[in-house]
Amino acid sequence: MKYLKRYNLIDFDFALVAMVIFLTTIGILAIGSADPGSQSKQIFGMVLGIGTMFFLSVLDYHWFIRFYIPMYIVNIVLLGLVLSPLGTNVNGAQRWISLLGIRFQPSESAKILLILFFSQFIMKYKDKVKNLGFIIVCLAILALPLGLIALQPDLSTCIMVMIIFASIIFMAGIDWRIVVAVLGTAIPAALFVIYNAINGESNLLHDYQQRRILAWLHPEDFANSEAYQTLNSMMAIGSGQLYGKGYNTNEISSVLNGGFISESQTDFIFTVIGEEFGFVGSCLVVALIMLISIRCFMISSRTRDKAGEVIAAGVGGWIGFQGFLNIGVATGVMPNTGIPLPFVSYGLTSLLSIYAAIGFVLNVRLSSTN
Repeated sequence: MKYLKRYNLIDFDFALVAMVIFLTTIGILAIGSADPGSQSKQIFGMVLGIGTMFFLSVLDYHWFIRFYIPMYIVNIVLLGLVLSPLGTNVNGAQRWISLLGIRFQPSESAKILLILFFSQFIMKYKDKVKNLGFIIVCLAILALPLGLIALQPDLSTCIMVMIIFASIIFMAGIDWRIVVAVLGTAIPAALFVIYNAINGESNLLHDYQQRRILAWLHPEDFANSEAYQTLNSMMAIGSGQLYGKGYNTNEISSVLNGGFISESQTDFIFTVIGEEFGFVGSCLVVALIMLISIRCFMISSRTRDKAGEVIAAGVGGWIGFQGFLNIGVATGVMPNTGIPLPFVSYGLTSLLSIYAAIGFVLNVRLSSTN
C-alpha cells in the first residue's frame, strides 16, 4: 500500500511519546480534581488520541498531504458551519458544531489542517519561499480561515494560527529582511492596539477584548469583573507554595474548592496544578511543554524534505506558544485569552487534534531516518 512504509522500530521516538502521555496523565488528574464528571471523558479522549497518534505515525505523510487542497476545503466548510444554524453558542461565543449529539470545535482541528496544507504548498513552491510575493499569496490563503475564526469571535485562536504560520514560514527559510520588516510593523501595531484600548473607546477591538486588556494592565480596577479569574488564579497558584496542598485537597482555604475559579478544567487548568501540586508540579508541566516543543523543532531541523520540516516546526510552534499563552494568562503575565493548555486542558477536539499532530511528527521522524 502506497500510504504505508516499512520503518525500523528502533527509530521510533519513544521519548516524545512518553512525555506526551505523562503530560496528558497530569492533565487527567487535574481535571478529576476540578470537574470529576469530565475526567472519564478525558481518559476516553486520551485512549482515542493515542490510537490516532500511533496510526498516523506509520501512515506516510507524503501520501496524506497530497490531498492538501481537499483538506483546505474541508477546513473552510467546517469553520463555515460554525456560523450556520448548526453552530452552538456558549457564553456569547459560537465556536462549536453539534452533530448527532457530539460537540466539535473546528477551530482546533483547523490548526493541524492548516499545517498539513502549508507543508505541501510550501514544498511544491519551495524555490519561491524567499520571495515577498509568495508570502503574500500564503497570507491570502490564510485570510479566509482566519476570518471565519475571527467571526466566532475567537481572537486567541486567530493569534495562535498566526503564530503557527510564522513558525512554519520561518523554518521554511524566509528571507531575514522580511522577518525584520514584519517585526518592525507588528510590534508597533500591537503597541498601538494596546494604546488605543487604554485611551477611550477602541474601534479596533470588541468591548470585551478592550476590557480584558484594561483588566490585564489594571487588575485592581476590575477585581470583581474581568480580572476576577486571573487574580484568583494567581492567589491559588501562590497558595500552593513549593509542594502544593495535595491532590484533590479538601482544605477550606482552597481557592478551587471555594468555587472562585470557573472553567478550571479548561482554560485555567494550570491553576489547579499550581494549587494542588505546587511550584514543583507547575515547573514539571512547564518543562514538559518546553521539551515537547523543542523536540518537535529538533525533528524539523533533521528532516530530509521541506514538507516534514514544516509539519514538525508548525506543531512545535503550536505546542510551545500555546502553552506559554495559557500559563501566561493563569499567572497574570498575559491578558485573558481563553485558550487551552496543550495535552492538559479538558476538551476532546483539542486533545485529539494535538495527538494527531504528534502522530505526524513521529512519522516525519521515522521517514527522515529511513
